[in-house]
Amino acid sequence: MHELILGGARSGKSRLAERLAGESGLAVTYIATGQALDSEMAARIRQHRARRPAHWSLLEEPLELARVLRENAAAERCLLVDCLTLWLSNLLMLDDPARLDAEREALLACLGELPGRVILVSNETGLGVVPLGELSRRYVDAAGWLHQALAAQCQRVLFSVAGLPMVLKGEAL
Repeated sequence: MHELILGGARSGKSRLAERLAGESGLAVTYIATGQALDSEMAARIRQHRARRPAHWSLLEEPLELARVLRENAAAERCLLVDCLTLWLSNLLMLDDPARLDAEREALLACLGELPGRVILVSNETGLGVVPLGELSRRYVDAAGWLHQALAAQCQRVLFSVAGLPMVLKGEAL
């Protein structure tokens, strides 16, 4: 099963994804896309590490997500990707639209072929005001388009608000 979990900042989406991965009964590989580029992000990464089970595998990949998914997906494994919007930010900061397009298309192309369980976590950024800056608008647009394309492919889509999951598509929790 492939799942997409969306939510705002501090909505409980990562905890929900971690719970579902832990309940899957499969070996879990956590794929982290964030980079500790400042002290605040380093603290967030430490917090995420501290609450993950020690027996989960960890892969850190800020850019080549499709490659890592293809290399690690297996019928007996759950891949948890946290998070897609950090991955998009990393690609946007490269200021190479061709690379962003290539990586996004690679992700969308490989998802349907991946065995096992895949849980994708992403920030829903389209619920607020339209940002003033060009880069911020590109980010919100890219995230929205990616979420729509992934939601079409995933068997279940969840939206987390205040730690409460809402099923948008697929079977109930």
